[in-house]
Amino acid sequence: MTADAVLDQADLRSPDLVMTLDRLGAGFPTRLSFMRSLLRELAAEGATVKRSVWEIDDEGYGRAVYTTTLGGHPYSLVAFATPLADADRTDRVIATAWDSSYVLFDGTPTTEDLDRLAADAPRQEAARFDGADLILSRANKSVRLFEHVVEELASGRQPNDELVKSVGYLMRTTAVYGNGKFGIADRARYQDRPSMDHPFRAEMLAVWLIRGFTIDLVEHIAARRSPQAVLLDRRLKRFLGIGNATGLGMAPFLVSHPILINNWIMVRETALARVRAQTEATAEQRQRFLALMARVSTHLDQWQVDDDTQAARTAVLRAEWAELQSLVDENWLAEPSPWARLIDLGNSRSVEFQELMVAAVLEPQAALVDGLTCCMASEQDPAVNPSQPIAELAAVIDREWQWALDMDFESPDETAQFWYVSEDNLEPRIGRRHEEPGADLEQPLDVARRVRALRDELRKALVVDDEAGELPDGATVAHFLVRYPQHRYALRRVQTLDAHPYSEIRDNLIGERCRPIDLLRAKLAFFGASKFDPKSDRWTRVTLYQGAPLAEDLAAGVAVDDVDDWWLPVLEPA
Repeated sequence: MTADAVLDQADLRSPDLVMTLDRLGAGFPTRLSFMRSLLRELAAEGATVKRSVWEIDDEGYGRAVYTTTLGGHPYSLVAFATPLADADRTDRVIATAWDSSYVLFDGTPTTEDLDRLAADAPRQEAARFDGADLILSRANKSVRLFEHVVEELASGRQPNDELVKSVGYLMRTTAVYGNGKFGIADRARYQDRPSMDHPFRAEMLAVWLIRGFTIDLVEHIAARRSPQAVLLDRRLKRFLGIGNATGLGMAPFLVSHPILINNWIMVRETALARVRAQTEATAEQRQRFLALMARVSTHLDQWQVDDDTQAARTAVLRAEWAELQSLVDENWLAEPSPWARLIDLGNSRSVEFQELMVAAVLEPQAALVDGLTCCMASEQDPAVNPSQPIAELAAVIDREWQWALDMDFESPDETAQFWYVSEDNLEPRIGRRHEEPGADLEQPLDVARRVRALRDELRKALVVDDEAGELPDGATVAHFLVRYPQHRYALRRVQTLDAHPYSEIRDNLIGERCRPIDLLRAKLAFFGASKFDPKSDRWTRVTLYQGAPLAEDLAAGVAVDDVDDWWLPVLEPA
């Protein structure tokens, strides 16, 4: 492939198509996902993980330290395992005790650091931390799997494949905090370091190290219970990830960081456009894609959920993927423009199929795709351009925001919900506007409604006789905001969208149809999560790092291409 061919790309998909809740809520992880890019980088650097402290008793309680180097700088996971009654084990963010707690420490901790963290980390929000503490997290054991694995290993046997497959993790995190919460380090402390300028890089590193600790912990407890204990089979180790329970607290992020979200989506859409422009697939790519199609089929079979809505969507997706497998073979892929034709196949199929196909066609295209991960961060904050003429601003709204102008905010259905921050736990929540009090505390996630109000005000301002003293001829944004400062937020979002086409969710986030879980899945897919398991339309469980390489794989010097082969993992039979 020539250098010129690498830069060829088709048209980007329209933001009107991509940025709806339905499509955001059908996202799948890709090779651009943050966990994938982190492990590629660790493998390329030849990183190793050293377990420098292991002060864990026979029951599995105590502390441990794991240190690795990324970008030439050491980072240490400090892990604490503590007793917890079964009745106190919950996914709720308002919990006050957990089976384990963690801090990603900047550098290598001293004994004094460990003693300080031993007193504070298990208390989480109730404690305070300092600038050397980069990430704070906690996790609970899987009630179904953790003890089963310990018992089986202690008895000299491997755990049950079906149970491992259905759960997929030994512990489940209920929060992974960064960027200054509770006194931990602001991201500014480390964001300019090599390899730390990617979104959520420190958080993803912490979770990967936590996964290693959970595996070491079950093997340690089993060995203390019985002299005939065996180690966990590597096949099962690779399959086990880290569970995560995510609720409304994550949802507003996609609204409050418009430029960052634009960059995530823009990079993915650029990657897709590059792939669609390729006129042929190499023999290696054809074989790779056929193997991935088979893996996806197995992954979909192993993706079992209780939620009726997601179960029905997954059933449709399985049937559609089976149709694809009956159609696409080596000869089909050898015909011109196979990647574009694969994407086109989705036009008559479900949105989940379409987004799964986007992820699938990116997978065999490392040379075209992986370099784009460096463009996914953003330190830029939205800002008002005060010199823009208001006539031009109005034209931008008419051109880019018709989807918002078409909404009828006089209808109770279009204003059914409101977002607020709970006084009890300082977490985002949703209220029912026409049934509950609290709308006076509403957070600004009603972007479409605010832009509609801004456009109505602009219409009045543009027709008022300037002799009435309203606005001067050729009035600018500065003139407008002096008289109407209440529209500053909406005005800034309009100007941001004009320069960043994927920055805005083109849907009504306060309407009856808004399902917050769509926002959660969109963000979690960019993390690299899989096995979305909704528990309501407001929170979900997922699995992180399932199928990912282990620290021992990196230590063995496994090739980067092999390290990176864990998209939509499956548990193969023994």
